[in-house]
Amino acid sequence: MAVPVEEAIAALSTFSLEDEQPEVQGPGVWVSTERGATNSPIEYTDVSAYRLSLSEDTKALNQLNILIQEGKDMASVLYTYRSCVKALPQLPDSMKQSQADLYLETYQVLDLEMSRLRDIQRWQGLAASKLAADMQRFSRPERRINGPTVTHLWSMLKLLDVLVQLDHLKNAKASIPNDFSWYKRTFTQVSVQWQDTDSMREELDDLQIFLSTRWAILLNLHVEMFRVNNVEDILQVLIVFAVESLELDFALLFPERHILLRVLPVLVVLATSSEKDSESLYKRVKINRLINIFKNDPVIPAFSDLHLSPAAILKELSMYFPKFSAQTRLLTLPAPHELPPREAQDYQRHYLIINHIGAIRADHDDFMIRFASSLNQLVLLKSMDGADSEWCKEVKGSIYDMVVEGFQLLSKWTARIWEQCAWKFSRPCKDPVPIESHDVLSAFSDYEKVVRYNYSPEERKALVELVGYIKSIGSMMQRCDTIVADALWETIHAEVQDFVQNTLAVMLRTTFRKKKDLSRILSDMRTLSADWMANTSKSEPELQTMQLGGEESKGNFFFPRPVAPTAAQVHCLQFLIYEVVSGGNLRKPGGLFGNSGSEIPVNDLKQLETFFYKLSFFLHILDYTETVATLTDLGFLWFREFYLESSRVIQFPIECSLPWMLVDHVLESQNAGLLESVLLPFDIYNDSAQQALVVLKQRFLYDEIEAEVDHCFDIFVSKLCETIFTYYKSWAASELLDSSFIFSLDNGEMFSIQPMRFTALLKMTRVKLLGRTINLRGLIAERMNKVFRENIEFLFNRFESQDLCAVVELEKLLNILRLAHDLLSRDLSIDAFSLMLSEMQESLSLVSYSSRLASQIWTEMQNDFLPNFTLCNTTQRFVRSSKISITPAQKPSVPSVKASFYCGTQDLNSAHQSFARLHSGFFGIPHMYSLVRLLGSRSLPWLIRALLDHVSNKITSIEPMITGLQDALPKSIGLLPFDGGVTGCLRLVKEHLNWRSKSELKTEVLRGIKEIGSVLYWMGLLDIVLREVDTTHFMQTAPWLGLIPGADGQILQSPEEGDSPIVTLFKSATAATVSNPGFSDPTSFYTISKQAEAAGAYLFLIAS
Repeated sequence: MAVPVEEAIAALSTFSLEDEQPEVQGPGVWVSTERGATNSPIEYTDVSAYRLSLSEDTKALNQLNILIQEGKDMASVLYTYRSCVKALPQLPDSMKQSQADLYLETYQVLDLEMSRLRDIQRWQGLAASKLAADMQRFSRPERRINGPTVTHLWSMLKLLDVLVQLDHLKNAKASIPNDFSWYKRTFTQVSVQWQDTDSMREELDDLQIFLSTRWAILLNLHVEMFRVNNVEDILQVLIVFAVESLELDFALLFPERHILLRVLPVLVVLATSSEKDSESLYKRVKINRLINIFKNDPVIPAFSDLHLSPAAILKELSMYFPKFSAQTRLLTLPAPHELPPREAQDYQRHYLIINHIGAIRADHDDFMIRFASSLNQLVLLKSMDGADSEWCKEVKGSIYDMVVEGFQLLSKWTARIWEQCAWKFSRPCKDPVPIESHDVLSAFSDYEKVVRYNYSPEERKALVELVGYIKSIGSMMQRCDTIVADALWETIHAEVQDFVQNTLAVMLRTTFRKKKDLSRILSDMRTLSADWMANTSKSEPELQTMQLGGEESKGNFFFPRPVAPTAAQVHCLQFLIYEVVSGGNLRKPGGLFGNSGSEIPVNDLKQLETFFYKLSFFLHILDYTETVATLTDLGFLWFREFYLESSRVIQFPIECSLPWMLVDHVLESQNAGLLESVLLPFDIYNDSAQQALVVLKQRFLYDEIEAEVDHCFDIFVSKLCETIFTYYKSWAASELLDSSFIFSLDNGEMFSIQPMRFTALLKMTRVKLLGRTINLRGLIAERMNKVFRENIEFLFNRFESQDLCAVVELEKLLNILRLAHDLLSRDLSIDAFSLMLSEMQESLSLVSYSSRLASQIWTEMQNDFLPNFTLCNTTQRFVRSSKISITPAQKPSVPSVKASFYCGTQDLNSAHQSFARLHSGFFGIPHMYSLVRLLGSRSLPWLIRALLDHVSNKITSIEPMITGLQDALPKSIGLLPFDGGVTGCLRLVKEHLNWRSKSELKTEVLRGIKEIGSVLYWMGLLDIVLREVDTTHFMQTAPWLGLIPGADGQILQSPEEGDSPIVTLFKSATAATVSNPGFSDPTSFYTISKQAEAAGAYLFLIAS
């Protein structure tokens, strides 16, 4: 019968897809090229629908955005460029005749790479001309077009930043001119037979000039800017905008702040190099403000392993711009390597994360608590019907504020990592201390000096913590994306509608009533963004009146709607606010929202400024997933293209890879607080792989990342398993250590083990790594099964290299290993210890009653114990004879292995070995107990049978020897003289006994008799131990069988009628199971009950 769809859906809703896997990894990464809200799919072409005369501005804006994307692709080509010359073969002397073919092949290979450089050369010329033309449109004396909008200003700055980065990469990449020189040489050789190569030579010369000239792109941009007319106005506007944004912390995301820092020194140089009125810049922006900005950030991240210095840029560009060389105050700023020691220490305190980790930790904990509280309130709100509107608004506003705060924290923390890396790159370690012994023999590469030896253990710990904080908050915010989306959109909608319908309405009635131009702009703002249908407090005629701005009522109530403004609406609103504040005057003093010469009241200006900055945040909030991915992207920590080129190596070892350094530090430091964060540095590999494929678009980089990840993860699993095994082994050894021994010591705490949290890692069944899902729990379990077997093998090998007295130590070490197995089995499913022990003892067969241990004990007794040990009847111990044995036993050497295969740590090893030494000089009752417990009831009979056979064989072998000794005996010895005394009688007997010819035979007979006696006494000790063991076992099982002691040592059945307790227990369990209607097949419980009843009767018969 078919199940209805509704019932099937209802049934599926009852299933839970959640498991017990903890969240100890960052947000998942997918290879994605989707566009977000800030990258409008229609490229602002819908702006013309609002009739704001922004068509020319929008067209230029779209062109700039296209150039920016193309420039980023060009920068990726330059950054990932690797020398081709190194891979070219060198012909031996015997193949000189093939040199022409080699030149042709080389030219064809290099021509492909040079074509990319020619594309970059052409593109930078096109981009510089378009940027210059765009700036010149806004610098005309007559203002014929509207703009520039704030979005347009950002696009100009971003394109200029791309040009600066391209120029910096071109200057830094030494392999490019090297490859070009080879390319030109091969071109000269292969072009001899070509015709009409003049144009190719001219193109080649232009490319050579472009590649060999430092800052060629900026010089070309300067020429294009001042080709027709000056662009001081727009340059000054850009500088003022950058300075204000940096001082007011206007940029929500750290990449925007880094863009401003990179382009500001270039803008200052370009603006100062103008032919006229070059000093007007410092009238609008005081030079002290610029100096403070450059001093606050002496190092700026440019690429993953490249940095820029404002002071160095200013000094280097002053050589190409003579007018700027007069700015001595700016040129005297010290570069990072020129900083005095005291200033360098101050900057180091600012850049190093370790100096801020305490505040970061407090901010993280506080934010996590408040965000979780706000999220719980939002979930509660969604589960309620008819909630109070004010409370709804408060809850959704709270979650919006928390998201903004989360973005700000993530941006600040990720920027700290970027800036610390840039600072480390600018100040390499001068005196690296080798970490490993083999490092002394080789010279240190530059990358080792800036990464491997430039981070102290404390700095690595702080960096791991911060990476964990970033990834944990990012993961939490990403998981609740669908939960908070509607609340964010409704809050943004409410913010916009409150401003355009209430705030602007008040301004229209008061401040701007008689200012027709400004009133028109405010009316345009309301027209393009007001959602009149969301207003439920007025009738339809009143709504029409409101649209004309004639309603003089109080604030309106808005029905919550998750309808956020588009990127084009935000773009237009920012432009209109800018028009209201500045009036289109680019030279307006006081900056964008300065009050100098403005007729707008301070309160209204403040409201306009607040909403203006909120508009910029809205786009990032709407781009929720993309913003979280941007702010948690730490892939730059892996890339090292610049240092690969400067070090002239194919790739660095993993010891120099910062992500692996962080993983290795967590494992080596044994820090319990960091252990659960050990997987978070692997997210850096995920981020770097995403960058390699999507941003840099280079498959070979992904292949290198994948190869390193495979190698690192194998080492990680091995080291993690070793750490887990050592911890549980140490824990078990500490638990089994005698408490009185620890209490008697002054430093007993040295034997205690600090708790470590492996539970979360042992539950990880889905580790996300480069698009793959890895079952870490399964890998650990597989590795642990192997380690436990190796440990048992080591213990048996160690026992085989010692005498029989070491059986007590063997039992102690096996007990420690068994307890460690039990402790680990609480969190991890691994093979049973008895199974592993039987496997290593080679006693898995059902018909085999021997074992490796029993065979070794018998071999040891036969070869060493019985020939070389003598009995001390007083102490009931066998001790090694002081006489040297005739045939010393040949034993393997004691295997050397790690401390974890003993008791875990060196201190615990020493403590347990001190106990083992107490039983190493003899064999007695303690050893017999250990032997019985180790062999068990299965192998012990085999050993007894072997001993009995040995006694029988020994008797058989010495019987003819005794007969031979009888020939040496006298026929008779009379009565001994009573007056001779003991001494005299003994001398008389020795004179009658002639052993000289049979001395060896006598010795052999006596040795055989001694061995027989030793076996008999040894079996007597075994009987004593077995009796005590059996008695103890019976006393433990008798109450369950209903047996009680009777008179004269008899064992009686309990007088209570009925079955024994064990049978009663199974019968009650069977009855309870049968009475349960949900249990379908109780047959197995009936069988168990009958078996228990039969076993109880059998055991009673045996006991009787």
